Amino acid sequence: MSHRPQTGAVPSGPRTRGGDLGRRVAERRERLGMSYEDLARRTGAAPEYLQYLETHPATHGIGFLLRLADALGTSVDELSGGNTDLPPGIGRAAYHPQLVELGEPECRQLLGGGGVGRVGVTTAAGPAILPVNYLVLDGDIAYRTSPDAAPAGAAGRRVAFEVDRIDDAFSRGWSVLAVGEARTVTEPHAVERLETHSRTTPWAGGPRDLWIAVTPDRVTGRRIVVRDAPGAGGAG
Repeated sequence: MSHRPQTGAVPSGPRTRGGDLGRRVAERRERLGMSYEDLARRTGAAPEYLQYLETHPATHGIGFLLRLADALGTSVDELSGGNTDLPPGIGRAAYHPQLVELGEPECRQLLGGGGVGRVGVTTAAGPAILPVNYLVLDGDIAYRTSPDAAPAGAAGRRVAFEVDRIDDAFSRGWSVLAVGEARTVTEPHAVERLETHSRTTPWAGGPRDLWIAVTPDRVTGRRIVVRDAPGAGGAG
């Protein structure tokens, strides 16, 4: 039987970067719109324990970490920061994987989590794929940049925007591709709404006050499913 930590319990097992783990768990939980009670039901841990985990460095058993990662639709490496400096997808392929086409509703749900995506633009030097911090509001994909930065070149063009998640622990993952017209957002009320709903500032730093919005008219996606992996049927 696997150990299920409860309120006040002191977890034991492999040591992880506790402070960073708690921060990553909190960010992932909030991005998914999950309460402590929601996460508790999925992991078997008490809500108070999960709140403690997010705010106190500690050690945690690998069984609990696997349940926690699965409940949050990610991997232990992602939560602990163990793969921060490694390229995704370097592990071996899983046994009997399946490549499944995703319907548009699921694609939009996955896309709606926000975070970091990649926009494809045409620059003076040729095609480029650029990472940006983005959010989804009223069905539009929006990101901030500066007028002289390459991502600003998407405005007035039909562009592709891609988001994916890779779970190296179970050799599974998904990707979503959205295609549509990009435009600058200049109307003050619209800019204010984007600022209000934005959960982060651009990681690149500097003055990036130009909002670009993409209205997707085609959204497709695929998922690698591993039938014998924990949580194989859930969102990746």
